[in-house]
Amino acid sequence: MTRVLQREQIAVSAIAVKKELFKLPFLKREKIKMKELAVFSRQLSVLIDAELPLIQSLNILSEQTRNKYFKALLTRVREDVEAGSSLNQAMRKFPKAFDDLYCNLVASGEQSGSLDVMLQRLAEYIEKIVKLRSQVKQAMIYPSAILIFSILVAVFLLWKVIPIFASIFQELNAQLPFLTLGIIKASNFLQGNILYLFLGIVGLIFLFRYWHKTQQGKWAVDHFLLRIPMFGKLMAKVAISRVTRTLGTLLSGGVSMLESLKITASTAGNLVIEKSVMDVRRQVSEGRSLTQSFSATGRFPFMMSQMVSVGEATGTLDQMLAKLAEFYDDEVSAAVASLLSALEPLLLIVVGGIVGGLILAMYLPIFNLMSSIQ
Repeated sequence: MTRVLQREQIAVSAIAVKKELFKLPFLKREKIKMKELAVFSRQLSVLIDAELPLIQSLNILSEQTRNKYFKALLTRVREDVEAGSSLNQAMRKFPKAFDDLYCNLVASGEQSGSLDVMLQRLAEYIEKIVKLRSQVKQAMIYPSAILIFSILVAVFLLWKVIPIFASIFQELNAQLPFLTLGIIKASNFLQGNILYLFLGIVGLIFLFRYWHKTQQGKWAVDHFLLRIPMFGKLMAKVAISRVTRTLGTLLSGGVSMLESLKITASTAGNLVIEKSVMDVRRQVSEGRSLTQSFSATGRFPFMMSQMVSVGEATGTLDQMLAKLAEFYDDEVSAAVASLLSALEPLLLIVVGGIVGGLILAMYLPIFNLMSSIQ
């Protein structure tokens, strides 16, 4: 190393081993966002289309990424490609970053000599999935935030404000209505057990997360989500949009039907829909048509079966599935808008009922005292 530096006319005064910074393992960020993956796919497609060598393209993209984990991962992919591996083989070593869908389409692109086209399709696919997820988050975050805020306000009133009113009523020997007595008892219970209640809620959250990771828990939650009024239909449309888009993308990339259905099932995002897609795969492997298989499950809409039937008959199945995905994307957007517009007045009633009920319970004795004085 010293000789190399001297050759570059760099004078060495001292050499010391760099100390590693202390890092907490659970704070280590080893995740690649879908947006980052979409940008990488699009940029790699452009570089390959510009006829830059694959190794040079990977080196350029690894140098410019800000995500340290993604940078290290791309460096290892480049090293494997330099050693003679194909791109899809190098990517399969990192399943958390590059799933089966991604690797299969990359392999198809390498075999057909259209890697830039496949990467472009992958970028478009990922971008649409990201957009779909953001719409679902919008539908879930808004009502959840309002409800959590109203609960926090209610807890604050019970913990800090209502005890002040309770002490005033006690000094005045005021006759308390049933509603006020109930609220004061709830306040006393909260004050005496707030730590236990907090620990209990945290414990329940951890237990639920652990249970949800099990097959039985995930099945129960996913089944419940599909049965919730209004919200269940939205979740079903989201799952069908993902199924049709994923299956159409894989088939257009030249992946076999059975392999495409297997990968599609794993990306459905709902265990109930995943099982239905695997049932479709089983029936197709037994010789039934895709249309018959989708219809037999009873889980997918009639229109979807009809469009698939037309696609099979005309040899344009991938195009029909892409059109179905676009249709259900629009349906999801409309469902999110209608869900939010329906929830707004309902949430106002709930929040107003919680906070207004607490305030009314505290002012009722005051009104009684004022009427008795008159």
